[in-house]
Amino acid sequence: GRAAAAGRGDSRVPPQVVTRFNRLRQEQRGLASKAAELELELNEHSLVIETLRAVEAARRCYRMVGGVLVERTVKEVLPALESNKEQIGRLLETLTQQLQAKGRELSDFRELHNIRVVGEEEPRAPRDAADAAKAAAAGVLVS
Repeated sequence: GRAAAAGRGDSRVPPQVVTRFNRLRQEQRGLASKAAELELELNEHSLVIETLRAVEAARRCYRMVGGVLVERTVKEVLPALESNKEQIGRLLETLTQQLQAKGRELSDFRELHNIRVVGEEEPRAPRDAADAAKAAAAGVLVS
């Protein structure tokens, strides 16, 4: 999307500001994409763990390790999957914090330079404190 200035006469936003704004948006998209990918991986781990907990510990199962399919028992695989799930959860938490910080940075940058995105509605004032709280909690994701 293209950015244009509003509220400062008819002046255009300097090209370096537009470039920085677009870079911030791209970084935000990248973080959101990675977070969505990790969320799917976390859900997959949960499903497999739940399934394996319901079977005998001595039962054979197969696991991909470094591109090689290896035969193990459920007893050997389950702890590794649970550990992976924990690590993915922590990484997702960190990524979510980074995404929120990037959203604030982008929002502050837009406000500082009075940037409006072409085709985007003008921001409307929240009707009450509940609407303001909802808007703040919704996060900032610019498409």
